[in-house]
Amino acid sequence: MRRGRRFGIDCFLEEGAYTTLASAVALLVVLTLLFSSVTAIWSAARSGEVQASADATALAGSNVVASYRTAATVVDAAVLSMGLAGLCMTGAGLVATLIPGAQAAAAETVEAGIRILDLRNDLAASASEGLSRLEGALPYLVAANGARVCAAQGTEEIAYTGTALAAPSDSASRFPALEGEGIPTEELTATADELDEAARALSAAAEQAEDAKRAAWLADCGSEGANMQERAGRLSGLTAAENPDFASSITWEPQVALDRARAYYRWRLAHNAPEGPGVEAAADAAARDAFYAYALQELEGARIEEVDGRMVSTLELLPRNTDEVRGTALYSDARWPSTVEAEGLTLHYGSGCPGATGAAGPLLALAATESGAARECPVCRFGVGDVGKTPAASTSIDNGFEYHLRAFTQALDEYVVRRNEELALEGAAREAADASAGAFEEALGALAGKRPRIAPPGRYGCIGIAVTGESATPEELAQAFAPGSVLAARGALSASALAPEAATSSHNVLSEFFARVSEEAGGGAIGLVDDVMGLWGSLLMSYGEAVGGLASAFDGMTEGLSSLGMGPVASWLNDRIDGAASVLDLEPVDLSLVKPVLTDTSHVIACSGMSGLADAQELMRSLPVGATDPEALLAALGYGAVQTIDELTFTLAEIPLPGGGSLPLTIRLRDLLRGGAS
Repeated sequence: MRRGRRFGIDCFLEEGAYTTLASAVALLVVLTLLFSSVTAIWSAARSGEVQASADATALAGSNVVASYRTAATVVDAAVLSMGLAGLCMTGAGLVATLIPGAQAAAAETVEAGIRILDLRNDLAASASEGLSRLEGALPYLVAANGARVCAAQGTEEIAYTGTALAAPSDSASRFPALEGEGIPTEELTATADELDEAARALSAAAEQAEDAKRAAWLADCGSEGANMQERAGRLSGLTAAENPDFASSITWEPQVALDRARAYYRWRLAHNAPEGPGVEAAADAAARDAFYAYALQELEGARIEEVDGRMVSTLELLPRNTDEVRGTALYSDARWPSTVEAEGLTLHYGSGCPGATGAAGPLLALAATESGAARECPVCRFGVGDVGKTPAASTSIDNGFEYHLRAFTQALDEYVVRRNEELALEGAAREAADASAGAFEEALGALAGKRPRIAPPGRYGCIGIAVTGESATPEELAQAFAPGSVLAARGALSASALAPEAATSSHNVLSEFFARVSEEAGGGAIGLVDDVMGLWGSLLMSYGEAVGGLASAFDGMTEGLSSLGMGPVASWLNDRIDGAASVLDLEPVDLSLVKPVLTDTSHVIACSGMSGLADAQELMRSLPVGATDPEALLAALGYGAVQTIDELTFTLAEIPLPGGGSLPLTIRLRDLLRGGAS
């Protein structure tokens, strides 16, 4: 035994070195291990490549969903912003309808706004139909793009078969514009016409009322030269506060003239005195005193105000001569002293009359001397004519205060009539404005309620499935040291989802679209809007915050109307429309761009309708290796019949441009199937 063992070792070892046989055996072992390792590495690489193919397939499927999401967002933005632009123009036009000087432009603006709303309705219906049809084919398009990308991973030596599945495969989108009516414009049109008619009648009445008011202002302080303000300043010592001046009838009110006249007669009464010696001067002073007291009493009791929607004036004309004095309390009130003379009961201008020599009698009215109840004093000869001549001169010529006071009172009476006509028509205009505001709010509410909900197949992600058949070891690796082998058929699963990228004003799903729109559409002024495309564009780009964009655009359009003189009805309508626009209930919109990313397969499978990972693996085994037809692949995976689109270019909608013409919103399906639809 010892000799045999020695012989075996001696075959490999000798003193100080290895034998030739040992070297040959070692070399053989090394080569065998080397080629076995290379074959193992090749086998592992082939197995890893099928996973990479599944990853690419999943990403290709999500690329299709991302393209659809972008197209759907652009469609929704175009529909919403066009509706907002139409409502913004209509609302501003309705307010401007009530502003004289802006009515022609207002009518054009309302008409254009309603026309844009009608275009929006057409766009919403056609776009919803296009989105619905495209979404119905989305599982097929996802599968087709996945199959194309999966096949592209193959080489001359190895081929991959696979596809992508949308998770889930059904849609949860809603396209309400396909159901029922769009934004109602018939009521808007009808109420706008009624408002325009009421506003024009109101405008004519307001113009007449303003003319009458201006005539009253001219008599008080507006006319060049003599007027109530100028005469009061000349004939009394009133202060500037008591005797103010107004440069325009717009800022002036009739109460100013009434207060001025009160202050004037109060001052004249307080400062009245005979203008010379003698009975005649004293009698004239007594007549003036009576007239001033009577005028002040009439003015103090007068009122000029609007009560319950009616203009009321109780200011009466002061008597201007003796005949008119006979019709007043100056003639009938017992205020003059009398004495009992030998000739009978005698009336005097005052107790200081030299003719008052008898016993004092009762206070008498001026009517007493003309009725025969008393006699005229032969010394002062005071009677109704003396009181009548006090206003006669100052009322007959323009250097008298009473001349302008009478002109003011007559103009005031005309103004009251015209103002009441205006107030009545203002009420009718408010009713018409209320109806228009109601129609506007209904349209605005419909806009909020007609938004689509974009929730397409694949909204939670896409599952990529890739398989390949058996693979033989390359000839280069099939040697005596490591005989060739056959790698069994294998497959892999992967999943992808859409991850958002932060949106900015220049980097979002609308920026490229609006750039194209701006190039092709141009501008154009309509009515109150200097640049219709600019308005639509600003609302389009504020799509992410549509409510704020609408309120801001409306405020911008109506801000300039205030300078034209926005009346109470226009202000009321403006506040109501602005309030409605500010509280419009719209869901926030995500303008983020999205990109496909790989994700946990189990998460996407859980949303796909499959029972679990084992279910997905079973589907993978059902794929027919070598198949490239997406419909056949989907059928093998249990999808059954799917909706397809055969066109090379699919038109979602023709977007009508506010300035005229239209812009087709199309998807090139061949680009979509390459993951780059526009």
